[in-house]
Amino acid sequence: MDKKNILFFLTPKEEVAFLDEDDSLRQAMEKMQYHRYNAIPILTSEGQYYGTITEGDLLWGMKKHDFSELREAEKVKVTDIDRRRDNEAVNIRANMEELLEKASNQNFVPVVDDRNIFIGIVTRRAILLYITDKLKVKNETPS
Repeated sequence: MDKKNILFFLTPKEEVAFLDEDDSLRQAMEKMQYHRYNAIPILTSEGQYYGTITEGDLLWGMKKHDFSELREAEKVKVTDIDRRRDNEAVNIRANMEELLEKASNQNFVPVVDDRNIFIGIVTRRAILLYITDKLKVKNETPS
């Protein structure tokens, strides 16, 4: 793969659905349902990347809290839910090898600056589309 800056693949924060650390479990469920995501990043009040919550995390959290009605999910903060695994973030200056390594195990890779401030995500789809496009161009070029 040629040298590409990871900014080329970045979906900026303004275009990313995310949760705030003070959001409730119910807000997480509603946001994930609305956007049809199965995982979503969580940010601190300072804008730092906190972690990633998945549909499975929400399901197990609901089971653990044994809600008799959905309204009770408004009392549980998203950060109080056990998360199985957070998507690992990369620094904006990460190289492509590091980005690809993370993307091989995650649907998206959170990208942070030097202060761990969340600036966006790189989706596995964006990387695959780029590679597919490069392969098409290479295959169309006469030998």
